Amino acid sequence: MGAFAPGALARVTSCERLELAAETETRGAAETRARRPRVMLFHCGGTLGMGVESFREDVEADASRPVPVRGGGKYRPLGASEYLLDISVVVPELSDFAEIEVEVLMNKDSSEMACEDWVTLARALDARREDFDAFIVAHGTDTMAYTACALSLMLVGFNKPIVLTGSQLPLGFARSDARQNLIDALTCCVASKTCGGAVDFYEVAICFSGKLLRGNRAQKTSATVYAAFSSPSYPALARLGVGVDWNHARLLPKAEKYTPRFAFDSRVVRVPVIPGMDMSAAYGDLYARGIRGIVLEAFGVGNFPATLIPWLTDQTTKGVRLLLTTQCSSGVLRPELYAAGLGAIAVGAKSGPVMTIECAVVKMMLHLANPTEFDLHHALSGEAETVDFCGN
Repeated sequence: MGAFAPGALARVTSCERLELAAETETRGAAETRARRPRVMLFHCGGTLGMGVESFREDVEADASRPVPVRGGGKYRPLGASEYLLDISVVVPELSDFAEIEVEVLMNKDSSEMACEDWVTLARALDARREDFDAFIVAHGTDTMAYTACALSLMLVGFNKPIVLTGSQLPLGFARSDARQNLIDALTCCVASKTCGGAVDFYEVAICFSGKLLRGNRAQKTSATVYAAFSSPSYPALARLGVGVDWNHARLLPKAEKYTPRFAFDSRVVRVPVIPGMDMSAAYGDLYARGIRGIVLEAFGVGNFPATLIPWLTDQTTKGVRLLLTTQCSSGVLRPELYAAGLGAIAVGAKSGPVMTIECAVVKMMLHLANPTEFDLHHALSGEAETVDFCGN
């Protein structure tokens, strides 16, 4: 047998080792894939998934800026790599985090979303709860906060991450924020599975522009900047930069019981208090027009003119439910400090820690359809906890 150079191997041995190495690598890759979390991405519509052809130059208005031709955008058949259905091609980094499936549940401008759509989405999440580790919901920004509130109150105890995200520009645009929002949303979704148990994140949240916010505490506060959402009454759950800075103390703990609810009554109206307004002239008999819930947006900690009491008394006596909230973005409600607030409480008004107006409206809708299951001032999913920001 001939001699070989130092360190050299016979060809047969080299091939055997190469094959063994390849087999080991394949097996390791398969095991890695098997360990990756399974994430379902439900698409509901909005700017993120819109096709570029949904924008055009507004010639009639003599403007050079692009405007949407139709709400909800357009979808091309599977295989057009610049659209959401081929998300693994458009944003290949996502496959590093999880096995992702995409389902276009609906394709609506978010301003067209209604209670029926919240129920459709909630039922889809409920049906797949056991099959996936986490869920992303691509949604239009205009009513994303309402949908997040609805899901958090409908799916109490779901105990798996549900993260809503979207974008200010479509995924196909060069300067779109959609790519980073999707990556950030998925990063947060799988954190409880990929961080060795160090992150206990199991709630409904909104991930946008580097921040993870509790869904029922978030509000859209800008129509034009990338940082479109804020949470004035509750600290961010996480901030995403080079790393992810989790606010562990503010994460909602796992619930002991899963209690889904799928019934809404949308006969609710927001009534902002305006100085000097005659409520009878402005709103008349709301009960006679079919309204069954009023969310009264008072001043400060719950104050309003005493002249409103007769109108409120008339409406609540007829059967309208009344929830007091405030026009302030944060703080506490103390209507009992004022005569008008005491009068409202005397005629059946409910109040409690400050909720966002979006959450107050959704909670009233849910309460009207499920009156015996919870009271309006009883917190269901972290929507009404008073927080001292000095310690955060």
